[in-house]
Amino acid sequence: MTTYLVRRLLQTIVVIFGVTILSFFALHLAGDPTYLYVSERATDEEVAETRAKLGFDKPLHEQYFSYVVGLATLDLGNSLRSRTPAFELVMERMPATLELTIFAILFATLLAIPIGILSATRRGTPLDGGIMLFAMFGQSMPSFWLGIMLILVVGLWLRWLPISGQVPIIQPLLDGDFQTAITNFPDAIRHLILPGITLGVFSLARNARLVRSSMLEVLNQDYVTTAKAKGLARHTVIMRHAFRNSLIPFVTIIGLEFGFLLSGVVVTETVFSWPGVGRLVFNAINQRDIPVVQAAVVMFSLLFVLLNLIVDVVYTRLDPRIRLS
Repeated sequence: MTTYLVRRLLQTIVVIFGVTILSFFALHLAGDPTYLYVSERATDEEVAETRAKLGFDKPLHEQYFSYVVGLATLDLGNSLRSRTPAFELVMERMPATLELTIFAILFATLLAIPIGILSATRRGTPLDGGIMLFAMFGQSMPSFWLGIMLILVVGLWLRWLPISGQVPIIQPLLDGDFQTAITNFPDAIRHLILPGITLGVFSLARNARLVRSSMLEVLNQDYVTTAKAKGLARHTVIMRHAFRNSLIPFVTIIGLEFGFLLSGVVVTETVFSWPGVGRLVFNAINQRDIPVVQAAVVMFSLLFVLLNLIVDVVYTRLDPRIRLS
């Protein structure tokens, strides 16, 4: 296990290194950010002086080296707009993004499992066909369209749920204010429902199909047939013998799903004015605020790699035949 973790850590360093190279050079090719620091009436001499002061006059490889040195100490530079550290800006918004992503994951997972099992155990019936139709429809809907429809129908016409804003839960927990977190919880859930559904519907549809296909494969195995022949209850055969052994591909996709949802929050947070990292990145891209975009990309990459490592470790708990070496 130790050898495996060390190897994965080295792989993580390589992955982050590659991500920083791609993001750094792609963003700098978008144009010279010096003009964000000067007024519209600045002379050429003032622009050149500001460019030299910020280090933008140096070759890109020298700028990248300075960026990597700063990354090692979590100094990702200052926002070109607010002049505050980019890393701090991202970390301030991260709790809100994690709340939305966790809610979407729970929504997609907790519904996908029973829906997938029900579809697999009723294979070929109208219920199975209806579930698969829903899954195809859910995977076909653009998230921005679904978000707008939910805002119009649920938020504006029916006025059941709020259409924007956020009530924090994670941040009070991080601050040690458990009473505030508990007090905020009901209202926070109300604010999470619409953006959480918007973000999670695609994952729900895909996960339901994955659970169904995994269950169908396992239900045809010999040990499931043996369990049925022993006279075990249907519920016991399905949940104890079939479902647990169908979890491995599902756990795999859940680890990847978290990274997918993190990348999808940009659209959802923009539609619902959610104060998270996704909206921060959207505004930073429009403003060509390179340090903020780079800081967000690095944080998302770290989370994605960490989650995949956790998934690999969970494998060994689900299937004793798997060994990490």
